[in-house]
Amino acid sequence: MDADTAPPVRVSARAARRIAQILKGEPQPAMLRVAVTGGGCSGFQYNFTLDDTRTDDDLVIERDGATVLIDSMSLDFLKGAEIDFVDDLIGASFKINNPNAQSSCGCGTSFSI
Repeated sequence: MDADTAPPVRVSARAARRIAQILKGEPQPAMLRVAVTGGGCSGFQYNFTLDDTRTDDDLVIERDGATVLIDSMSLDFLKGAEIDFVDDLIGASFKINNPNAQSSCGCGTSFSI
C-alpha cells in the first residue's frame, strides 16, 4: 500500500483484538470513538468512548471485528497516527503513536503540537 492509498489512521492488530473484546460485551452496534479534545497537561488529550452512532463526517476504520470512529476535526490531529494497545508493567492501555505530536505527557493521553 503506498502513501496515496494508506489509511489516514491505522489500528494495530493488538488494538483491534482488544477493541473487539470490549465491543463484544456491549449492545450492538457498538464502536470505539477516538477523539482529540483541548485539555490535559500538554494542551490536547485523547478520548476513548463507546458509541453506537456514526456521523456523516466520521472516518470509519474496521479491522478484525473492531470498528473505530474518528470525527473530522480530530482526524486533523491524528493523520498518520497508529492506535495501538500495550500491556506492560505500568498497565494495559491504548496508545496513540502520533507523528503530529511534538511532545506528550508521561501518561501518554495528552500531547502538544
